[in-house]
Amino acid sequence: MKKINKGIIIALLTALAAGGAFAVSSFNKEKYSASHVESVYYCPMHPTYTSEKSGDCPICNMKLVKRESAEVSVDKGKPQKAEDICYMHNCPMMKKGQKCPMMVVAKAGEAVTCPVCGTHVAEAGGVFPAANKVLYWTDPMLPGYKADKPGKSPMGMDLIPVYEESSGLEGAGVGAPQGYAPILVTPQKRQFIGVRTAKVERRVISKTIRTVGRIAYDPELYQAEQETISSIRAWKEAERSANPDAAGNAKRLVESSQMRLRLLGLSKELIEEVATWDSPDKSLLLTDPNGKAWLYAPIYEYELPLVKVGQTVSVEISAALGKTLTSTIRSIDSVLDPMTRTARVRAVLVDPDGGLKPEMFVNASIAVNSGEVLAIPEEAVFNTGTKQIVFVDKGEGIFEPRDVKVGFKSDGFYESKEGVLEGESVVTSGNFLIDSESRLKAALEGMSGGEGGEHQHGQ
Repeated sequence: MKKINKGIIIALLTALAAGGAFAVSSFNKEKYSASHVESVYYCPMHPTYTSEKSGDCPICNMKLVKRESAEVSVDKGKPQKAEDICYMHNCPMMKKGQKCPMMVVAKAGEAVTCPVCGTHVAEAGGVFPAANKVLYWTDPMLPGYKADKPGKSPMGMDLIPVYEESSGLEGAGVGAPQGYAPILVTPQKRQFIGVRTAKVERRVISKTIRTVGRIAYDPELYQAEQETISSIRAWKEAERSANPDAAGNAKRLVESSQMRLRLLGLSKELIEEVATWDSPDKSLLLTDPNGKAWLYAPIYEYELPLVKVGQTVSVEISAALGKTLTSTIRSIDSVLDPMTRTARVRAVLVDPDGGLKPEMFVNASIAVNSGEVLAIPEEAVFNTGTKQIVFVDKGEGIFEPRDVKVGFKSDGFYESKEGVLEGESVVTSGNFLIDSESRLKAALEGMSGGEGGEHQHGQ
């Protein structure tokens, strides 16, 4: 083995030492530079909480997210100002069992979106305008903590301003029924109380009014018809005489007899028809050889607005199974029966088989079609006893009470005459609890004079 030259070995060692020094110097320089690049981690659920290292949020245990250096240079150490706006949004992606709502801070007019689930929260300028009065300052990490001026919380966090409520709630309250107020309900509470909604839309509502009628046996009406026919004959004879007083008296008898027919339930058209007869209608007393008979069918007071002269009535004869006759309504009683709260409708039936007998019971039905109308689900109408209320879902958790006027009801729907617009969503389930909260809020606002409002974040 050849002897290695000492000079060569010394040269190699010197070169290695120089290279190592350069590497160490470069490493230290990079390490020094890296130490001066600020790394800030924040909680997506609580953007005001920051840390210089990764980890979990001490409030909701959510993984901290690194904020880019550009963001740090803009936001680091920047205190929140009075014109910043606080929103609370119950993010559906929060951890199970946590009661920590998503807090978003934005400037007036800025579109606010939840950074966790991407849900649009609100337009900042449309919910809490910057011009609103600051009610107090608080730390969202310390529920219930309030301060009368900006600063630091006991946890060392910058305090957030809470503005006087001037939101969609306030606008929603215009025209609210007395004793009611619009309310804000969080998604969790909506799910808990089972709130469901349905659209107000146009639909055809039909209904069948069913009643038990009878074939008329009416000696009183028969006698009244006889008196009317006789008085008309007497009046015509008196007019041909030269005695004007007799003609006047006869005319008054005609008017009196016609009034009696009116009170017994005949329409004006039927009375005019009776005036042309030679004799009263014998089918009111006996079975008619031609099968003619009068149907009397009682209709309850609340259903009377749906029944009109000229509507078709179907009659099923109990004594003859499967046999059905149809006719049209000729008149409706002008006076209700005070005991049953009903008024009779009258129709003429014809049975060629002669099966109709006076005082026979029959089943009658009247089909009523309202046509296409604006309809509200029956479950949405909350009847207070003095008025009818619905709760309209205005979006963003806001529910607005409305006075409504309803008409025709059938097939699970009410005809809407006033109070709601086509396409609006109304609450169909959970009305009772929403009604209670709306009344409570209205009562509290009444006690406080309606001033100041209430911060709705945690509701």
